[in-house]
Amino acid sequence: MKNMTLISVLIWTLLCCCFTESRGQVTVTQPGALSSAVGGSARITCRTSQNVYVDGGNNHYLAWYQQRDGEKPKLLIYAASTRASGIPERFTGSGSNSDFTLTISGVQTEDAAVYYCQSFHYPNSQHVWTFGGGTRLDVGSDTRPTLRVLPPSRKELDKDNGKATLMCLADKGFPSGWTLSWKVGRGGSISSSSGDQSRGVVGKDGLYSWTSTLSLTKDQWTSLDSVTCEATQGSQAAVSETLSKGQCS
Repeated sequence: MKNMTLISVLIWTLLCCCFTESRGQVTVTQPGALSSAVGGSARITCRTSQNVYVDGGNNHYLAWYQQRDGEKPKLLIYAASTRASGIPERFTGSGSNSDFTLTISGVQTEDAAVYYCQSFHYPNSQHVWTFGGGTRLDVGSDTRPTLRVLPPSRKELDKDNGKATLMCLADKGFPSGWTLSWKVGRGGSISSSSGDQSRGVVGKDGLYSWTSTLSLTKDQWTSLDSVTCEATQGSQAAVSETLSKGQCS
């Protein structure tokens, strides 16, 4: 009955509270993203700035939730190490006080999701429930994306607003942490330029796609020799694609 009460309280707070990294004077820290191959092992850590509440039965009030894209969060672990009903044995919770870990052994494709830890504290006789910012777990093998750079449209260049927008399309990469950057070539010299990158979108094959836009003035575009989009991620070899002005004539 005590365990069921704890589950009920955890679910109630999930429905009533927002996912935040801190509340009051308590902060919860999780890594932003991890990746694992199918069959591998993933360890997601959760650290709180204060020890979590521990009841008379030595239950440490720390829970783990899984949220797949487009789905509601699902309770995996409560009381730090107890699996909720129906949760596979490959999910294991451990830890105490302020350091906790969710371990997924034999990672499966369907385990790709965002994982949140939730802690309960009772400072100064106040109930404080706090969520971490979430850890995205990508499941798959390292894959370099293919890139394509699109020049400004003739319709945009013919307008009087003096703008020129380029787009870089990055397709079928893994994991989700690839970063797109721009380099512009002018008169034989190369300089970096910042663009706006979209969040990665995962396909049915588990690979991600991104876009990045580079906004220039029409005069800047006219003076360039070339534009390069480059994708980088961790220790994987960088990928680049260059568009020369001669290709646009």
